[in-house]
Amino acid sequence: MISYEKFTLANGLRVIVHEDHSTPMACINILYDVGARDEEEERTGFAHLFEHLMFGGSVNIPNYDSPLQQVGGENNAFTNNDVTNYYLTLPAENLETGFWLESDRMLSLAFSDKSLEVQQNVVVEEFKQRYLNQPYGDEWLLIRPLAYKVHPYRWATIGKEISHIEDAVMDDVKDFFKRFYHPSNAILVVAGDVELSKVKELSEKWFAPIDPGQKNIRQLPQEPKQTEGRFLEVFKDVPSDSLTKVWHMSPRMAKEYYAQDLLSDVLGRGSSSRLHTKLVKERQLFSGISAYVTGSFDAGLLVVHGRLVNGVALEEADDAILEVIEELKSKPLDSNELQKVKHKAESTHVFGEMSILNKAMNLAFGELLGDIEMVNTEIDKINAVTEDDILTQAKQILVSTNCSTLFYRRKEA
Repeated sequence: MISYEKFTLANGLRVIVHEDHSTPMACINILYDVGARDEEEERTGFAHLFEHLMFGGSVNIPNYDSPLQQVGGENNAFTNNDVTNYYLTLPAENLETGFWLESDRMLSLAFSDKSLEVQQNVVVEEFKQRYLNQPYGDEWLLIRPLAYKVHPYRWATIGKEISHIEDAVMDDVKDFFKRFYHPSNAILVVAGDVELSKVKELSEKWFAPIDPGQKNIRQLPQEPKQTEGRFLEVFKDVPSDSLTKVWHMSPRMAKEYYAQDLLSDVLGRGSSSRLHTKLVKERQLFSGISAYVTGSFDAGLLVVHGRLVNGVALEEADDAILEVIEELKSKPLDSNELQKVKHKAESTHVFGEMSILNKAMNLAFGELLGDIEMVNTEIDKINAVTEDDILTQAKQILVSTNCSTLFYRRKEA
């Protein structure tokens, strides 16, 4: 069980404290309720750009990294379609340094033209290196708009196109900061060798004076039910053909989510999964294949993705995946097979809880999703899934009219 205490500052900042005195370290995690889904269609990539800008200096602290490194700390951040998350770890005795740093960049960034130009160049280079110039790098840039036609999940966190980042001007950046980077749109988690009373004192000192800002009211268009299969074929300079199939599934907090997650594990998690056993080991159609769920806050995707053995036709490989799926849908799982994937899911959960940083992140996510107790109830929800639940979800989700398929073909020399 992960123990925690919660309180809220007058400006709306939610604060969660997890005391763990078995470590000399402390962690500060700030989750901002903004992701790529909150961007305008013609101005994408901003949430990710901001992840970089937040390290470019704030109003009173020109260099974020140096003061943290001087007290033995380290930091990082990530952005996805749903959230932006900043975190740092440092010796607990230097906790106040972390509060000082994080509060100042929530108060206001430096907003210098130089910083904007530098980070634009960094993000543009990342777009080119990771998504455009790397083999298979653009697969998700192709899959998202194939699967999603209305919801803003149709673009990736990096953005729809480079020009959206290149053309960003200071007014756009300041407006985005004002909308999302303020106390009423954030959750602060402090974990490790800390005391609740001390965290309250530091929170009041460093964060309470910050203007609360206007809480963002999210009104996103919901993706309509997909009623026919979708298909895209591209030819690329890659070493082997690649095949991706995605099916729409439930949002993260839906009661069916855990059965759908375990369904993906049965299909393609690890070397004993059905897809790997039948299509890699036995038939040798794929060099590797996996299945997973995106875990999106709004309705997400169940994904099957594999690289083909050279000489195998994509059509044959696609049919083989569908054969495995149809067999899965034809009868309930053996209880041992379900228990095996439950054990894997449970061990992943337990190992994750060994890190104060992971515990801090999970507390923040749970709070944002409206159920902080999920950090302590997820294993029970996983174990409550039955063989019939898996079969029901397979029959409902894994149907041709709910599927989008990408054939990523190797260009012939």
